[in-house]
Amino acid sequence: MKKERYLESKEFQNIKEIIYNSAKEFANNVAFVIKHKKDKEVTYEDITYKKLLEDINAFGTKLYELGFKNKRIAVVGRNRYEWVVAHLANVLGGIVSVPLDKELQVDELESCLVRSKADVVVFDEKYIDNIKEIEKRENTNLKEYICMSKQDGYKDFWTLKEQGEKLIKEQKRRDYINAKIDKDKMAILLFTSGTTAKSKAVMLSQKNIASNVYAMLLVEKFYPTDVNLAFLPFHHIFGSTEMIVMLAVGLKTAFPDGLRYVAQNLKEYKVSVFVGVPLLIEAIYKNIEKEVEKQGKTKLINTAKKASNFLLKLHIDIRKKLFKQILDALGGHMRFIISGGAPLDKRVAQGFNDLGIELVQGYGLTETSPVIAAENYLEKKSGSIGFPMDNVEVEIVNKDEDGIGELRVKGPNVMLGYYENEEETKKVLKDGWFYTGDLGYFDEEGYLFLTGRQKDMIVLKNGKKVFPEELEILINRIDLVEECIVFGMPDEKDQNDLKLSVKVVYNKEVAKEKYPEASEEDLKKIIWEKIKEINKTFPPYKYIKNMILTDEELIKTTTKKVKRNEEIKKILG
Repeated sequence: MKKERYLESKEFQNIKEIIYNSAKEFANNVAFVIKHKKDKEVTYEDITYKKLLEDINAFGTKLYELGFKNKRIAVVGRNRYEWVVAHLANVLGGIVSVPLDKELQVDELESCLVRSKADVVVFDEKYIDNIKEIEKRENTNLKEYICMSKQDGYKDFWTLKEQGEKLIKEQKRRDYINAKIDKDKMAILLFTSGTTAKSKAVMLSQKNIASNVYAMLLVEKFYPTDVNLAFLPFHHIFGSTEMIVMLAVGLKTAFPDGLRYVAQNLKEYKVSVFVGVPLLIEAIYKNIEKEVEKQGKTKLINTAKKASNFLLKLHIDIRKKLFKQILDALGGHMRFIISGGAPLDKRVAQGFNDLGIELVQGYGLTETSPVIAAENYLEKKSGSIGFPMDNVEVEIVNKDEDGIGELRVKGPNVMLGYYENEEETKKVLKDGWFYTGDLGYFDEEGYLFLTGRQKDMIVLKNGKKVFPEELEILINRIDLVEECIVFGMPDEKDQNDLKLSVKVVYNKEVAKEKYPEASEEDLKKIIWEKIKEINKTFPPYKYIKNMILTDEELIKTTTKKVKRNEEIKKILG
């Protein structure tokens, strides 16, 4: 199996070392840019790496003074500067940080606060109603509620930070700054997104995260001059580890204004690096295609791609000039996209690369801090997720006749276990190996390919196996399709067998634009004809035999993964 280091990277034992190194090496670089809106006036505030560390130390010093050394502090909110400082202040002071999903309903949020035994919650004012309700119920272990902005009745982040600055200035406290880090102890308690039943609480150490940051920087190219848009939610491991990666290289991070404003934010901040989930990346690409089609340039662009790909083989790169208009629509500075969290349509991956935007895919799980394998800028193969990280071992076990089996992983990035859940921990951690529940195979060159989740695999009566993602990617390409889920429906003729079915959510905008006179029944016929065309590209046992059409969004986690079990339960009633 091929394993190479493509770049140089410093190896750190913990997150504190990473942040201190960046504050020294990139002291005057901008770490974060904060947008302030007052009436109609918009201003921008640059936070340097030096200032970031000062803010972390000030807030952390105050937390210690309040008696929260060695405690647990939950952080709930949108991606914003206060979130970053609160989380890093926890980690750099040896306080267990508990990042919680801001989209959780009150009962779920309360359950996570109870299960994590959090002593304090730092919260975004946008979710103050949920916090007030939880406070009123008095079921948690919370001793303190800290708001990210000034709100009546609550301590606030900025006042505490100022008080911490004063304590440092007057030499009253140095215990926080001098705190020693145990790299192998639980530092972060993260709840999985819970596409299965009850979400599990994953215990991660600083060594877990630091080792993964190091591994990523050996294969992915970032520059201190880059600008990143922090779109992935920080409460998710992909988002929070990527945040540390960005801080490790000294680049600038901006915060998005929301999903609707992504295109505007890319231009506004001159974004060059974007990390996202396939759903968003595919939507951005579909918009590009739609615009090209509207202008009647589809054929022209396809011809240009062929020509530029031919010239690339001769080491002549004219993509930036050739596709300037398209690249300008993405802000004009985009050079690097990382996709993770689910399989990406390989046509989209190829499409971005053809335009001169480097796109790589990564694969990982919360339990592996998160990255297990990734493509790199030098070596890619269509449909693959690249090679395992330099410090991670991956094996395929219990293979079938096609060489497909479960991925198991060993490395410094593997979690400590599930918090207070020995039974589940024993199921996945065996003899130092973490069993992922994902199925895949290595090809002869050592590239890793995923075929799907073990629990999502559909096994037909004849023993044939079908991986729904493989079919879903192709059905999602149909212009009328917004999203879909492929599942096995019990066959009326033989209850012991399943017939492959799909539930399709149609795209209302495309329907209105392309088929203004069509009824829902007409749209169903149009989509069904296209699915029959897709069927022809597969062996008969993979044919979709049945379709349900709706305009109602599928049930998803907050990280936009479809909750298959819940959706199928809803369909089958």
